[in-house]
Amino acid sequence: MTSAVEFCGIELAHPIINASGTFDAIAARRAFGDELVARFPFSAFVSKTVTLRPRQGNPPPRLWEVPAGLMNSIGLPNKGLEGYLARDLPELARLPVPLIVNVMGFSRDEVAQLVSAFAARDEVAALELNVSCPNVETGLVMGADPGEVSRLMQAVRPLTDKPLIVKLTPNASDVPAVARAAVEEGASALSLINTLRGMALDPVTGRPWLGGTTGGVSGPAVRTIALAQVHSVCAAVEVPIIAMGGVQRGRDAWEFLQAGATLVAVGTESFRDPAAGVRIAAEVGDLTSVRAGPVRGSSPAGRWRE
Repeated sequence: MTSAVEFCGIELAHPIINASGTFDAIAARRAFGDELVARFPFSAFVSKTVTLRPRQGNPPPRLWEVPAGLMNSIGLPNKGLEGYLARDLPELARLPVPLIVNVMGFSRDEVAQLVSAFAARDEVAALELNVSCPNVETGLVMGADPGEVSRLMQAVRPLTDKPLIVKLTPNASDVPAVARAAVEEGASALSLINTLRGMALDPVTGRPWLGGTTGGVSGPAVRTIALAQVHSVCAAVEVPIIAMGGVQRGRDAWEFLQAGATLVAVGTESFRDPAAGVRIAAEVGDLTSVRAGPVRGSSPAGRWRE
């Protein structure tokens, strides 16, 4: 049986959650009804990204299958802050697990407005900051530059007492440096990895297949890269880590926990198996019970070190 875990002061039944944008809980509730509530796949629910204004997302095509994975160019379609507060939040607040809201802005001011709005909502247990977007003021991708991350955290950390999770981009030259910058300015936790940038060509025309030209690669193809980045970030900081990237089975999640993660997020696998979270949590519990010693979590003494 999988043990309960404490994450930033939030008690969770087990260490398996969803990756943002990979599980539509509202649609799943319509499809599965009360059974979804009774057997919810995750110990916390992370919303898809909310932006200040509504977004339609990228033009189609939006998906391309790659060997051992998937590439998407969805483009963060959402109702915007006002639409989310009016329509999505009441539905998600009825879930039987804590709610983590993922937000993204194209400037520090936009992120600050989003954080302020959710800081006042009791339904929201924590916020995840998607820093994989370019700052329109500087042109720099926020999560790829330690200075940008520092300035962002300086702007938003004073706005809420809720846990702030910074979701790191793997498309940075020094991910641990970005992680340290986030933690030094008050990040409560970090999550990684986000998708890796990729591109596919139309086999007939030779032009980019995806409507957004490039997309994010996810799935088992990125798992070893994710494990290496989680390992290096866990060695660099002393806050809880949410690890993700190609988790298909309990063994995959167990390896991330051994590398120092506190929680593990399931993403692409939920498209193939909507109940993957339940299965993976049970498999992690089985592995933990037969291994010598506890699964390593957020304690620095339990982490691998360089």
